[in-house]
Amino acid sequence: MDPAEVMWIGCGWLIAVNAAGFVIFGYDKRCAVEHRWRVPEKTLFLTALLGGSVGSYVGMVVFRHKTRHWKFRVGIPAIMLLQCAGLIGVLYS
Repeated sequence: MDPAEVMWIGCGWLIAVNAAGFVIFGYDKRCAVEHRWRVPEKTLFLTALLGGSVGSYVGMVVFRHKTRHWKFRVGIPAIMLLQCAGLIGVLYS
């Protein structure tokens, strides 16, 4: 596979998973307000771990959701920093 194709597939993945992270945080906030079944915390973290940490963090801030929970306040930014460090490492190796 051509490196340019891999780059486009990777960019597409990151756009999709970050959009999903943002939407999932918004959906979970709505479910919380309406007292409905919630999205499991594992799913929220898994979305961030799969590359959607930026979208998840933006969703936290925009929807003001999970911002009082220390594991989200610390965990999502920590995942984002590790992913950025990994990306920098890949780009400059």
